[in-house]
Amino acid sequence: MSKQDEYDRIMTRRILWKLDSHILPPLALLWLANFIDRSNVGNAKIAGLDRDAHLHGNQFNTALAVFYVTYLIVEVPSNIVLKKLKPNRWIPFLVFVWGIVTTLTALVHNFGGLVAIRLCLGFCEGGLLPGMILYLSTIYKRHELQLRVGIFYASASLSGAFGGLLATAIIKMDGVGGLAGWRWIFILEGLATIVASLISAWVLPADVSTAKFLSAEERAFAIRRFQADLATPSEPGSLQTSTPRKSSSPEGGEKDSEHQVEDTGSVAVQHILPENEEKFEWGEVMRGLTDIQTWLTGVAYCGLVVSLYSYSLFLPTIVTGLGYKGGAAQLHTVPPYVPAVVLTVIVAILSDRLKWRGPFILICLPLTIIGNFVRYIIAITAQTNGTRYIAVFFMAAGVYPSGPCILSILPNNSSGHYKKATTTALQLAIANTGGFIATFAYTQDQAPKYIRGHSIVLAFTVLSWSLIGLNVIYCLWENKARREGRRQGNLEGYKRLWDSGKTRAPIGDRHPEFMYTL
Repeated sequence: MSKQDEYDRIMTRRILWKLDSHILPPLALLWLANFIDRSNVGNAKIAGLDRDAHLHGNQFNTALAVFYVTYLIVEVPSNIVLKKLKPNRWIPFLVFVWGIVTTLTALVHNFGGLVAIRLCLGFCEGGLLPGMILYLSTIYKRHELQLRVGIFYASASLSGAFGGLLATAIIKMDGVGGLAGWRWIFILEGLATIVASLISAWVLPADVSTAKFLSAEERAFAIRRFQADLATPSEPGSLQTSTPRKSSSPEGGEKDSEHQVEDTGSVAVQHILPENEEKFEWGEVMRGLTDIQTWLTGVAYCGLVVSLYSYSLFLPTIVTGLGYKGGAAQLHTVPPYVPAVVLTVIVAILSDRLKWRGPFILICLPLTIIGNFVRYIIAITAQTNGTRYIAVFFMAAGVYPSGPCILSILPNNSSGHYKKATTTALQLAIANTGGFIATFAYTQDQAPKYIRGHSIVLAFTVLSWSLIGLNVIYCLWENKARREGRRQGNLEGYKRLWDSGKTRAPIGDRHPEFMYTL
């Protein structure tokens, strides 16, 4: 190993350790708070929310569904303004506001008040996940991303456990201050969310170049390694990417200087512009809106959302229907999440090492399909609570590891900040339409077997598997075409756009040597 290689290895390990230790904990804390605040209404329901708010029929389900109306509206706009407002300020601000809204949920006294507060909560929470994915994709290399997404995504699994444990403890405050126990759930968890937002605003850097926990040398190295990961070799005789200048490092190796744009005659352009140099263009937004991978993975993720949200929102209700009451019901919502946390991290590690996304979903989802089918059969035939309870473990163990895989596909396969901002946000906007379906999948009239709910979840899981299979096939086909030189026309088309002044965005994933991650 040369001195340069040894220097690169040491610097990479040092930088990743510092990035992980300063960025992932606050993001995991925010995502944990998000999932608890979104699903605590299920715990509040079995603690008396529906009784005190005088809910009847499907009003509870309706209140859950309206959350997604405002949630879906804000995802794409939030990602587009993220760069301008700085992610380390915008993301904590969203969390701070929804913490206030969560706290105010304790004031709800009727159906109209619950609907209004859920609409406000969706408006505040909608920008969080797409913003976090976009933020991480500007800091980590393409095939370092899923492990980091998996770590904070696993905190969502933990939120199911923590939510049940917290609710069990908090409802014991029933009567304190003249308030019902379910009101204290929203007050205390909302205040905790506000604290989490303030901590994250203090800790998170806007980007690698402003990370104070990195030395000047480490920041320069981190920027170069990130840009090198995105850059594509130039095509002889056509558009070129910039060639970094070399300078000696203190350790004796060579280090790249900042990217310089080379003049190719009629146009000066590079494949990847530094993040702070790319300007907003509506054309990049349109590229994101019309990307086939956005729609394939978005609808596939919608199928997982149906499984995930119905599981997290209605697990307490399902457990209650199995015969458990009060604190016992809350505690029995905890164990099914534990294997999900372990599997999510394991799959994320393997996915980054093998540079696979879709194939791991294709491996995991059949387990979920089998689990849902078994749960469906058990719901019809089982006669004991114990047998029925075992079935709920299957859902979390199969669905949660697939989430980070889907979330990592578009950041890996979209290049250019604003196209990536659009694809990651639109994917989640499409996916979260599953929230409407999830909230009506399990209704009171199905208790305690919930056969219709299990059938809906099973169907959407099969749909997810099929669409991810199509996306993998598309990536294989497109990569084959690029290796065979059948996408060279992309360079000429981009050159015409540049010469006519219609774009100053990077060529990005249109470059014929840009290969998709499966």
